[in-house]
Amino acid sequence: MRYYQRNGGDSLRLAAETDGAVYDLTAANADFETFEDLLEASSAADRPIDDLTADLLEEAPVADADADTSASPPPLEAREVWAAGVTYKISEEAREAESTMPEMYMNVYESERPEVFFKSTPERTVGPNDGVGIRADSEWDVPEPELGIVLYQGEIVGYTIGNDMSSRSIEGENPLYLPQAKVYDRCCSLGPCITSASAIDDPHDLEMSMTITRGDEVLYEDSTSTGEMVRTVDELVEYFVRHNRVPDVSVLLTGTSLVPDEGFTLEEGDVVDITIEEIGTLSNPVVEV
Repeated sequence: MRYYQRNGGDSLRLAAETDGAVYDLTAANADFETFEDLLEASSAADRPIDDLTADLLEEAPVADADADTSASPPPLEAREVWAAGVTYKISEEAREAESTMPEMYMNVYESERPEVFFKSTPERTVGPNDGVGIRADSEWDVPEPELGIVLYQGEIVGYTIGNDMSSRSIEGENPLYLPQAKVYDRCCSLGPCITSASAIDDPHDLEMSMTITRGDEVLYEDSTSTGEMVRTVDELVEYFVRHNRVPDVSVLLTGTSLVPDEGFTLEEGDVVDITIEEIGTLSNPVVEV
């Protein structure tokens, strides 16, 4: 089952998609306005979220499923978004190419401990069709399409798509500048929905693709599989929560293996489309911040 948060005037509305139809869960029960509301109720009742939703569907009307190109909220408000780095071979090679200290990225790729770093807060995170940011003080900016693990109280409850926007010029100048290269206004997008964990047979076998367009011109188009990831989602989560009091609602991005050529940089007005099998397509225009 897939879950969406939608604008509803002064509040949000929670919707669920199943069997090709989208249902308004908030109309069935006004206590369910957000995905977090559903998670809390699921925890209190000790029932899987999809089972709880199945009950709500008996009273939920079909929602307007027409394509909406206006900016939408993320599918959840993650108190913290973290990310794992250098989890794919091509990412390790790209970091070596950009960095003044290339050997450190090889060490991370081959080491037992993964790289896990803080990425974003709700104030810095955008949803579908909203603008993702490139820094005005950066000369080389790229999107990083990633499978996102959705966690509640440290347990995997679903998956989403994440765009880990990055300044490669700032990180490449000195690895200690990583926080500035990764954490800034509109540095992350999530969406378009959350697919429940039970609805995905194997998170390590999902096709992922990215397209970047500028006007009518396709500047970049490629695809890969999460099967190329050197880490497992369980391994990354284990290191994320180890000795770390994470918020009840959090997202962990799992790294990327889609890296534009070295000469490419995003410009304001570009559009980034990221598709992951079983989840959907996350689309965002690019703005300068």
